Amino acid sequence: MAARDNWEVIIGLEVHAQMLTNTKIFCGCSTKFGAEPNTQTCPICLGMPGVLPVLNRRVVEFAIRAGLGTGCEIRRESVFARKNYFYPDLPKGYQISQFDLPICEHGHLFIDTPEGEKRVGITRIHMEEDAGKNTHDPEGGPSRVDLNRAGVPLLEIVGEPDLRSSDEAVEYLKSLRDVVMYLGINDGNMDEGSFRCDANVSVRKRGEAKFRNRVELKNINSFRFVKQAIEFEIDRQIEVWESGGTVVTETRLFDTQKGVTRAMRSKEEAHDYRYFPEPDLLPLAIEEAWIERVRGELPELPRPKAKRFVAEHGISPYDAGVLVADQAVAAWYERAVAAYGKGAKPVANWVINEVLRLVKVSPEGIAASKLTPEKLAMLLGLLDDRKINAAAAKQVLEVVHGTGEDPAQVVEKQGLAQVSDTGAIEAAADRVIAANAGEVEKYRGGKKNLLGFFMGQVMKELKGKGDPKLVTQVLQTKLGG
Repeated sequence: MAARDNWEVIIGLEVHAQMLTNTKIFCGCSTKFGAEPNTQTCPICLGMPGVLPVLNRRVVEFAIRAGLGTGCEIRRESVFARKNYFYPDLPKGYQISQFDLPICEHGHLFIDTPEGEKRVGITRIHMEEDAGKNTHDPEGGPSRVDLNRAGVPLLEIVGEPDLRSSDEAVEYLKSLRDVVMYLGINDGNMDEGSFRCDANVSVRKRGEAKFRNRVELKNINSFRFVKQAIEFEIDRQIEVWESGGTVVTETRLFDTQKGVTRAMRSKEEAHDYRYFPEPDLLPLAIEEAWIERVRGELPELPRPKAKRFVAEHGISPYDAGVLVADQAVAAWYERAVAAYGKGAKPVANWVINEVLRLVKVSPEGIAASKLTPEKLAMLLGLLDDRKINAAAAKQVLEVVHGTGEDPAQVVEKQGLAQVSDTGAIEAAADRVIAANAGEVEKYRGGKKNLLGFFMGQVMKELKGKGDPKLVTQVLQTKLGG
């Protein structure tokens, strides 16, 4: 680690985000994940001679949405290009992509760092088709090609080399994933490959202005592996340079089992792909009215939403970040705040600490719960009116989550109403004091922290339903505290 003090890390990420369309970018084949191999194909995505691509309008709209959501300029005329390379999963021998005239350019995202908010540039966003998938038998049997993914629509989002640590890279990746999910154009599923990342990594001596050779780390499918791969690569490159060697510009794969990167192939440059304009597709012209319509339909994005929650609701930046991490949770929380009407902080606390605990086990998240925002507001009202205590409220919440009943009905059916009868509380306190003479003596001798012990014993006598405020007052009076 000491060697790193003399070196600066340069990182730029290229993200491939699969569009949430039902059909592929140039044909009508399904994009559904998990189908039997080669069942979602046609002559177009199989690269048969004489077939012509037809551009999916929805993909263009999603690209516009992505560009506006990341502060990009939307090019009024863009051009598709053929990117030529030969690999078994690319049946045409070329990929339809965009090169010198992409649809979006010059954008940015903001991320949080220990030094504060940081602006990270986005060079370009362009549309392209995905390739198929090669599968290899680990026992040495035949390799196979599944072309279901061939032609699936992607946006490639190319970041500037503005990141200076693996932590910043992960933060950028998380922020970008949140944005594309909020925009409704990508599901953020890294396990299925619909949101995947290539990392360009290099190092240079501190104070140097010129970039040194970079290495591309391909198709990393989790935030944890992004961090691990970059960390290994930083140390590897520093060791190469300090030993008098030269880092080779190449593409490397990350071995998740051993935590190391391995050389895959020499790094291609643009000229290696022999880009030229796609002759089967006309230049894409985008009208201003289309852009403005999409702009008007954009949702509030997670970062400005979190800042609004802090400013308007008086909650902490951390709590706001937790709430906006899931678009459905953020909307649910806002409905609950409106229904409660007595302040946002209690609602935020209950959503973060209790509601999210109940829904995290379901793949559908908060949508699977029968607990509505309005019912949480009712529950908080029962707490405010001291009809139940916090322990009982948690029990009620679990029942409502599963059944959808009104909280007041659950309280009545399960006998969870709070005991606020001073006589009953005093009787319980007397029984506890009589049974614990030794602790009473210690309390009166100065061990005031024993009040918690007495509280617990009285609440046990009252089967957890005592009014904590009244129990405290009665005990302090009777113990002489």
